Amino acid sequence: MLYLIGLGLGDAKDITVKGLEIVRRAKHVFLEAYTSILSVPKETLEEFYGRKVVIADRDFVEQSSDDILADAVDNDVAFLVVGDPLGATTHTDLILRAHQTGVQHRLIHNASIINACGACGLQLYNFGEIVSIPFWTDSWKPNSFFDKICANLKSGLHTLCLLDIKVKEQSIDAMIKGKVVYEPPRYMSVNIASKQLLEIIESK
Repeated sequence: MLYLIGLGLGDAKDITVKGLEIVRRAKHVFLEAYTSILSVPKETLEEFYGRKVVIADRDFVEQSSDDILADAVDNDVAFLVVGDPLGATTHTDLILRAHQTGVQHRLIHNASIINACGACGLQLYNFGEIVSIPFWTDSWKPNSFFDKICANLKSGLHTLCLLDIKVKEQSIDAMIKGKVVYEPPRYMSVNIASKQLLEIIESK
């Protein structure tokens, strides 16, 4: 059985009781580490769970997902996700692949930023479409997220903006040269997101 287990948004103790029970009996425990970042190190999770945790970055999931699914045919495999398992399309893809290959799977939900943003005092009922703001490059500056923000604003709705993170991303220059070189991790700040939004406004 493949279990996709949400870890919530805080520390190691935010996992649900049901999720913790599964982690402690699973044969393998993987921590997805490229759509979001947990606020505590892997070692803290291992100490609390009493289990070894394997970091699953983008390359690992893309190259080893078949092995993960194959292992889940006869064993319990826990795939840990920061927030809720359905908070990113990547996890939906893993679920679909499990379904297509006949691997039993189960979701263990938890809190995510999508409902936790209510802590800022805004009613969840008044949020419109969620947008992702990606890092721009010199040659790639998508701006469709701005149009969605404007559409929400015209409808009197708030917008939850998910800011980009780059974890273990390959250098484009190195890829062109046939080399594997990873760029340092980057996390978009509110300042960077605001500058990109202002640049779009100024260009219109």
